[in-house]
Amino acid sequence: MGNRGQKRPESVEEFPADKRACSSLEFRPSSSSNSPVQTHMNSPNSAPDFHEGGQDGGEMDSSSSASGSVRSEEGEKDSAYGSCDSDDLADGELRFNRDILRDFQRRRSSGDHSKFKKILASLTEADEVDVSGVLAALTELCEVLSFCTESSLSSLTVDSLAPVLVKHAKQESNPDIMLLAIRAITYLCDVFPRSSGLLSRHGAIPALCERLLAIEYLDVAEQCLQALEKISRDQPLACLQSGAIMAVLNYIDFFSTSVQRVALSTVVNICNKLPSECTEPFMLAVPSLCNLLQNEDRQLVENVAICLIKIVERVCTLPEMLNDLCVHGLIQQATRLIDLNSRTTVSQPIYTGLIGSLVKLASGSVVAVRTLFELNISSILKDILCTYDLSHGMASVNTVDGHCNQVCEVLKLLNALLPASAGDQDVQMVLDKESFLANQPDLLQKFGNYILPILLQVVGSGANLYVCYGCLSIINKLVYFSKSDNLLELLNNTNISSFLAGVFTRKEQHVLIIALQIVETLLQKLSDTFLNSFVKEGVFFAVDALLTPENCSQLKFPVLSGTHISIDTNQKHAAKEVSRCLCYAFDTDQFSLVSEMETCKVEKDSVHNLAKHIRAKYMTTELLNSDRGLTDVLQKLRSFSTVLTDLVDASMHDHNSTQHEEKFYFTLHQIITILNGKETISNFEFIESGIVKSLVNYLSNGLYIREKVGSYSLSSHCDNVEKRFEVFGGLLLSLSEPFSENLPLSVLIQKLQHALSSVENFPVILSHASKQRNSFATVPNGRCVSHPCLKVRFTKEEAETSLYDYSEGIVTVDPFSSLDAIEGFLWRKVSIKRNDPTKSVFQASNEIKGPIFQIPLEAGCQGKSHDLMESESMSSEFSEMQEDKDSSQSATESTRNLREMTSSEATSSGETHTVSAEKELHVSLEPGVKMKTQSPERCSGEDALVKLLFYLEGKQLNHDLTIYQAIIQQQIEAEDEIIPSGKLWGQVHTLTYRAAVEPKQTHSQEYLQNSSVSAKVGTFLQHAPFFPNIFVPELLAELDKSSPTYDILFLLRSLEGMNKIKYHLMFRQRMNAFAEGTIDNLDDLKVAVPVLPENEFVDSKLTEKLEQQMRDPLAVSVGGMPLWCSQLMALYPFLFGFEARCKYFRLAAFGPFQVQPHSSLHNTSGAPSDRRHTAGALPRKKFLVCRDRILDSAAQMMKLHACHKIVLEVEYSEEVGTGLGPTLEFYTLVCHEFQKTGLGMWRGDYTSSASWESLQTGSEMVVSPSGLFPRPWSSTIITSNGIEFSVVIKQFMLLGQVVAKALQDGRVLDLPFSKAFYKLVILGQELTMCDIQSFDPELGMVLLEFQALINRKRYIETVCGEKSKFDIDMRYRNTNIEDLSLNFVLPGYSDYALTSGSDHKMVTTANLEDYVSLVVDATTNTGISRQVEAFRSGFNQVFPIKHLQIFTEAELEKLLCGERDSWACNELLDHIKFDHGYTASSPPVIDLLEIMKEFGHEQQRAFLQFVTGAPRLPPGGLASLNPKLTIVQKHCSKWADADLPSVMTCANYLKLPAYSSKERMKEKLLYAITEGQGSFHLS
Repeated sequence: MGNRGQKRPESVEEFPADKRACSSLEFRPSSSSNSPVQTHMNSPNSAPDFHEGGQDGGEMDSSSSASGSVRSEEGEKDSAYGSCDSDDLADGELRFNRDILRDFQRRRSSGDHSKFKKILASLTEADEVDVSGVLAALTELCEVLSFCTESSLSSLTVDSLAPVLVKHAKQESNPDIMLLAIRAITYLCDVFPRSSGLLSRHGAIPALCERLLAIEYLDVAEQCLQALEKISRDQPLACLQSGAIMAVLNYIDFFSTSVQRVALSTVVNICNKLPSECTEPFMLAVPSLCNLLQNEDRQLVENVAICLIKIVERVCTLPEMLNDLCVHGLIQQATRLIDLNSRTTVSQPIYTGLIGSLVKLASGSVVAVRTLFELNISSILKDILCTYDLSHGMASVNTVDGHCNQVCEVLKLLNALLPASAGDQDVQMVLDKESFLANQPDLLQKFGNYILPILLQVVGSGANLYVCYGCLSIINKLVYFSKSDNLLELLNNTNISSFLAGVFTRKEQHVLIIALQIVETLLQKLSDTFLNSFVKEGVFFAVDALLTPENCSQLKFPVLSGTHISIDTNQKHAAKEVSRCLCYAFDTDQFSLVSEMETCKVEKDSVHNLAKHIRAKYMTTELLNSDRGLTDVLQKLRSFSTVLTDLVDASMHDHNSTQHEEKFYFTLHQIITILNGKETISNFEFIESGIVKSLVNYLSNGLYIREKVGSYSLSSHCDNVEKRFEVFGGLLLSLSEPFSENLPLSVLIQKLQHALSSVENFPVILSHASKQRNSFATVPNGRCVSHPCLKVRFTKEEAETSLYDYSEGIVTVDPFSSLDAIEGFLWRKVSIKRNDPTKSVFQASNEIKGPIFQIPLEAGCQGKSHDLMESESMSSEFSEMQEDKDSSQSATESTRNLREMTSSEATSSGETHTVSAEKELHVSLEPGVKMKTQSPERCSGEDALVKLLFYLEGKQLNHDLTIYQAIIQQQIEAEDEIIPSGKLWGQVHTLTYRAAVEPKQTHSQEYLQNSSVSAKVGTFLQHAPFFPNIFVPELLAELDKSSPTYDILFLLRSLEGMNKIKYHLMFRQRMNAFAEGTIDNLDDLKVAVPVLPENEFVDSKLTEKLEQQMRDPLAVSVGGMPLWCSQLMALYPFLFGFEARCKYFRLAAFGPFQVQPHSSLHNTSGAPSDRRHTAGALPRKKFLVCRDRILDSAAQMMKLHACHKIVLEVEYSEEVGTGLGPTLEFYTLVCHEFQKTGLGMWRGDYTSSASWESLQTGSEMVVSPSGLFPRPWSSTIITSNGIEFSVVIKQFMLLGQVVAKALQDGRVLDLPFSKAFYKLVILGQELTMCDIQSFDPELGMVLLEFQALINRKRYIETVCGEKSKFDIDMRYRNTNIEDLSLNFVLPGYSDYALTSGSDHKMVTTANLEDYVSLVVDATTNTGISRQVEAFRSGFNQVFPIKHLQIFTEAELEKLLCGERDSWACNELLDHIKFDHGYTASSPPVIDLLEIMKEFGHEQQRAFLQFVTGAPRLPPGGLASLNPKLTIVQKHCSKWADADLPSVMTCANYLKLPAYSSKERMKEKLLYAITEGQGSFHLS
C-alpha cells in the first residue's frame, strides 16, 4: 500500500503576511534587540520539509513558512530531552568562544581608534568636489561601526564625528552621501548610545526631520526613520521640540508595514516622556494617530494606542484639549477596539489602557460623555463584565492589583459617565453632565437596562470589597438621576430589595453608607412600591440592626456578618503603595492629591445618622413589630417549623410511629406546598422562618442538634432516618401540581442556594502579588521554594520544663507547610529524649503510600509542602534523580533505600512527609464513603500523636492548618485587619510551643471509630451507605453552629445525598408495598426515577470565590488558600462547578505547574480543557515502546516512571512518529489490551455466541454493555481456566498506574468502566444490591426480586404469622424457589463456591436470604476486594486516589475518558478550522462535513483515532480540542481521486485531497481511517 493512508506529521501554523522579515531596509547585523520593531520580526523560514523524529523526507504541501515555524517549535521541544552532559559541554564551548571573542575585541578596539581618526581626517579634509573621497570615507565608517564595540569609541571621537555626519546628511546634491551619512548616524547611536545627545546638540534631529518632511529618495527617508528611532530613545524631548512626530507621520502611508512600525516606535519613545507644558507638538499628531488605529497590523495599532494613551494622560487636566481629542475621533476608534467583537485584538495592557483613556476623557469632557452615550458604550461594557463574571473558567470579575485591571477600569468608566457630587468634581462639569442626562432620559434608561442587571450579578457572585463598592456607586448614581417612572421600569425585572439585604451583611462603612443612600432614594421616589418589599426582604430589619443590634439579636438572618478580605488591599496606590480610602477608589477627579486621599470622606457617625433618618421617616413601629410586621408567608412557615420541631421531639419519646408518621407527612406536605406555591418567598422569610433547621432536625431524627452522637444512638436511629428520607424524598421527587415544571426538590434547592448566597461569609483572601520570588525555607525541609517565606521565631512556653529551647533564632518557614510538618522538624531539636534521626525518617516513610519520591498534596487539608513549590532549578535535580533511579521501586524498596539515607539527605530533599490523621477525615466524610478505606494512614504509636502544641499571640493553633492559614484564620476570628502583604512577609512571627499532654482526638475521629458499628445497622442489603455518614458532628470546624449557613449546608448535603440514592429510596418504597401486599406483581417493582442534574446543586457565588482564590499568586497549593476552600471541597464538593473542581483537583494533586493557564480576554472558544496543559513546567521523557508488546511496554514504562512527576511521550519502535498523537494512541492501545478476553479481569457477557475456549484466545474484547466491572475471584482459587490470580492482581495494579498517569499527563483513555466501578474503586463508596443493576442488569433485578420475597416473608411472619399463606407468597413468578435448581455457587462462575465444603447445597425458601446475601457480598465485596486494592495501590504510586473523591461517577468518566458522544452535527462548522486552500464554503469541505454528520458511532471513533490518536474527544468535545481540528487541501502530484487523506496527529491536522465527488471522498476517507491505523510514518 506504500504510504497511502498513513499518518504523517505536517505543519499547521502559518505566519501572517506581516510577520515576514523586512527586506526594504538595510538593518545592521548587530542592531539592538531593544527595539520594539526587532521584537516582532522573524527571520524567513526556508526549510521545505517538516517531520517528526528528526528524519528527512516526506512531502510538504502546506506553505513553507508554516513548515519552518513548526519545525523550529519541534526543535525546541526535542532540545528538552538533551542530556546534562551535552548541556555542560555546550556551556564550556560557549565560555571558550566568549574568551576568544573578548580578546579579539580588545585587540580590535585599539586599532579602531586609529581608523576613526583616519576617517575623520578624510571627511574633514575632503572638499565638496571630492565626492568619491567622501563616499569612500563614509562607506569605511559604516563598515567599522558595523563591527566595533562601545569600547572602541569615546565621547571625544563621537563629538568630532557628529558635526561632520550632520553636515553630510544635509547634502541634498548627492543622495548617496546623505544615505551613508544617515546610516552612519544610525550605527553610531546603536554602538554608542550616548552619542544621541551629542548628535542632537549638533542639529542631527532637525536635519533628519527635514529629509522626512520633503521626501525625495525613499531609501534615504527609510534610513532617516531608523536613525530617529535610535535617537528618540535617549532624546525624546529634543525630538518632540524639533517636530519629529509630525515628520515621521507625514508620509507614513507610503512606507511598508515594517517601516511604519519603525516610525511608530519613534513616536512611542517620544510620547513616553511628554512634557507637562507645550502640548501643541504632540496634539497636532492626534488626527494622524487616530486614523492609524484603523490599520490592520496589530503591532502598529498597539503602538498607536500607546501614543494616544500617553497623550490623554498628559492633557487629562485640560478640558479644551480633551474636547479636541474627541473631535478627532479618538473615542470612536477606542470604543471599536475594546469591543469584544472587534476584528483587531490588542494585548491586555493596551486594552486596559484604552479603557483608562476613556475614563479620563469622560471625567473631563462633556463631549466625551455625550459621544460615549451615543455610541451605546454601555452595551460594550456589559459584554466585558459578562465575560469576566459569568464564565468561571475565564478571568475574574475581581481585581488582581486594584489599579490596572480591566474590570476596575470598566467600573471607573461607568462611574465617570454619570455625574458625581459637586464636592467631588468641578461644579460646572457636574452640572453639564446632569443637564445632558436630564435632556436625554432615554439614553440614561438604555444605559440602566444594560448595566444594572449585570452589576447586581457581579456583586452577588462574590465580588470583593473594591469591586462591590464600585458597582454600588454606579447603582446609587443610576437610581438618583433616574426619574421615578423610568426608575420603576428599570427595577421591574430586578429584585433590588433582596440585593440590598445581602449588601447590608457587609461590615465596611463605605458600602453601608452607599447602600443606605440607595434605600433612601428608592423610598423618596417610590415609597409605595418598596415599603412592603423592604419588609419582605429584611431590608428594614437590617437598617434597624445598624441602630439597635440588641433588638435584632434574635434574628436568624445575618446582620453585618460579611467579610471579604485582601492581604494587600485593593485601595493601595499601585505605584507608591499608599493606602487609599474607598472614597477615592473610583474617584476620577484629575486634581485629587495623594494627601487628600488619605482623609476619609465618610464621617464617623454618618452610617448611624442616615440609618436613624430612614427609620424615623419611613419605618413605623408596626413595620418592625415582631408579630404585625412579619409577612403572612413568614408567619405560616414559622408555625409549620414549630410544629415539625415539636413532632420530632415527641417522636423521640413516644413509640407510636404510625400516628407520628401521618402528622409528619401532613406537615411536610404543607411546607412543600408553601415553598412551591405561587407566592414568592424571600431569602429573609425563608431563613427567618427557621424552616431549614426544622427540616434538618426532622431528617436526622433529632440528632442534628445534639453535641455528640454515640454509636448506640446512631444505630438505633438509622432505620428511622432512612424512613424520614423515604417520606421526604417521596414528596420532593413527585410533582405537586400537574402543570408544574419543576420538582419540589429543585425548587427547595434553588431557595437554599439563594439563601446560602445571602448568608455565607467565607472570606476571599487575595495577595495581589505582582510576581513571585524564589526564597529558601529552612523549615521544615530546607529547600528553595518559589514563593516568599515567613520569618518565625520559635520560643518555648515559660512554664514548659520537658523541652529544650530552640536556640537558632529567627528562621524562614515555608508558609504552606503544615504545623504537623513543622512539629516534625522542631521535635527532633527540642525534645529531651532525642530520637534517632534515621528512625524518624523511616517512620515517616511508612506513612507514605507508594515510593518515597511520590509527594502528593492533600485534598482535605493544606498541610504538606511539595516539590512543585521548588524553584525551576530543582527540575534539573529531578532529572538527575531520574537518571540515578532508572527502575521504579515499590513502596517496600523505597523504604529500604530510605533506611540507607542520612537524616540530612532526607530532610534536604524534601521527599518525606508526615501524614496527618486529621487530613484524611475531610474526604472520608462525603456521603457514601467507605469508612474502612478512609481511615487515617498513620503509624500506630507515638508518631500518631501530637507532640507539640503551638500558640500565636496566646491562642492555640489548629494542627490541620498551614502556618500561613493559621495566621490569617486567627485574624479573621479576631475580626482584625488583615496584615498587608509586605508586612506579613517582613515581620517576625513568634510561635510559642509546649509539649502536648493528650493524644490528637477529635469528634470526627471518634465518630469514625464508632462508624464500624453504625455501618452495620440494619441489613447490608437494605441500607445505603449514605445514612451513617450524615451524622458528622462538626460539618465545618471553623463555622459557628448558630449560623444559618451551618443549617443550609447540612440540608443541601442531605438533599444531594437523597438525589444520589433516589433510586434506592423509591425502590425500597416499592419493596415495602410488595411486602405488605399492596402490589403483587414483581414487574411492578420497577421504578422510573426523575432526573435532577447535579449542576442544580452548584453555587455560583462560592464557585467564583474559589476561582478567585485559585487565581491568586499565592495559590501554589491548597495550603495557600483559606481553610474553608478545602473543608467545603471535602464535605460539599457539589457546591462547586465541574471546571472549578478540576482546577482544584490539579492544584491539590499535582501542584501549580499543572493548573490550566487562565484564558485570555478574547478567547471565545470556551474550551475548558487542553490536552497539553498538564505539561506545564514539568520535565518530559520519551519512552520507546513496541506495538507487538503493548502491555509489556506499559508495565516497563510504569515501573520506571510511575512515581516520577514527568510528562511521558511515546515513540514507537521502527517508526518516526512521536509527540501527542502517538502518545494518545499508545494509551488507547493499552486500554484495548486491558479489555481483551482471557485476562480474567472483567465480568464477561457469556450469553454471547463466543465459547469459553474462543474467549481464551485473547483475540476478542470483553462484551460489557453496562461497563467494565471486576470479575469475582474466590479466595480459595489460585488458578482458573489457565489464568493465575497473581497475574490478575498485577494487571489491576498496572491498570491503576496507567489510569493515574493518564490523568496526571492529561491523556484521554478509552476504558468503558461501569458506574459501579467508579463508585467502589475510585470514590471508595460501598455498593449495595441496587448497584449491581448498573453493571449486570439481569442478575441485579433477580436479586432485588428475591429480596422482595424475603421482605414479604419477614412481614408475614411479623404481622400475620400464617405459615400456609407464607408458602404461597414465596413463589417466584409462579415457581417454587426449590424448582429453580439454584445451588450455592456464584451465578456465571461455576468455580466460585459461596459456602465452604465440596457439596454445594441447593437454594430453598428457608435459605434464600443467605443465598442473596452471599451472592451480593461475593459480587460487590469479598470476590473483588483484592483486585480493587491492587488497582488503588497502583494508582496511589502516581498520586493519591482520594483527590478524585470530589467528583461524581459521571464526572470521573468525563475526566478520564473525555466525551462519550463524539460531536453534535451543529457544532462542526464552529469548531473546525479550514486553511491552506480550503474555506468553509469550499465544495470538498461541504462534502466532508456532510460525511461526518452521516458517520455512525464507530465511524466517528475511527475518524477521531485517525486524526487525533484517541477515539474520544477530551472533556468539552470539539470545542476543547487543542490544537483545533484543521482541514487543509492536499496537493496531489497526480490525480486527486487516486490519493488518500493524510494526517498529523500532534496537530489534529487532516490533509484532504479535492476529490471529484462526495462518494469518492467518503470511500477514500473510510479506507484511510480503517486501514491507516497502526503506525506513524511519513507520507
